[in-house]
Amino acid sequence: MSAIEAIKKQSEYELIYWPGIPGRGEPVRLAFEQAGVAYKDVALEEECMERLTHICSPSYQPPPDTLPPFAPPILEHDGLVLSQLPNIMFYLGPKLGLAPLDETARLKINQVFLTICDAQNETHDTHHPIAVSDYYENQKEESLRRSIDFRRNRIPKFLSYFERLIPDESTPHVVGSDLTYADLGLMHLIDGLLFAFPNAMSVRLKSYPKLKNLYEQTKGLERIERYMKSERRVEFGMGLYRRYPELDIEDDIEQAQQKE
Repeated sequence: MSAIEAIKKQSEYELIYWPGIPGRGEPVRLAFEQAGVAYKDVALEEECMERLTHICSPSYQPPPDTLPPFAPPILEHDGLVLSQLPNIMFYLGPKLGLAPLDETARLKINQVFLTICDAQNETHDTHHPIAVSDYYENQKEESLRRSIDFRRNRIPKFLSYFERLIPDESTPHVVGSDLTYADLGLMHLIDGLLFAFPNAMSVRLKSYPKLKNLYEQTKGLERIERYMKSERRVEFGMGLYRRYPELDIEDDIEQAQQKE
């Protein structure tokens, strides 16, 4: 049994996240699913909100040598309590065979994943540019302005960067020659953008063939494909990636086509 196989057979992982949305918990799920490890998705359990409320409350006492989490996603494993998505993925990567043990390679993967999280956060801010706790309808005017810049400038800026990282279409990975959690995170980002901005992405993605190939190859992995079709997978809806047609107007398609 290899070291990675031995690690996979350790105590069960628990992911604590909001119910009903894939959100920032989804890259963690994708990693577990691709690695084929047992994990408990607390979002699917009846006690989900009770667990969330407790672990994020000021009265929560974390285990020794751990810090209280600020917000989900939260991972519990072997007495550890970890929060912040990039932190969780940095911890899980080598354990799940989705990052090498080499420090330099791990830092590269972390760099890419942090950039993916930047793009994800900017996507969220298109529908909540002013206040996270307020309704979309109360900041709709600002959302319209924010989404114009996001579609025209930020989407191509992020996509072109990721395209540069991929050597060629025969190697659909951003770091090295093997699948990493950065590839899974990038697939999820593209999936979310296609849901939230189908008009803009229908044109934009064509300009980045290596990235498009990575997306399709990663989403087509047997375990990922099986998960996507399962009841465990929560569809996009009113979470981080949201579909508001008014934020994805078609005039950008004409502009993008003229530039190509």
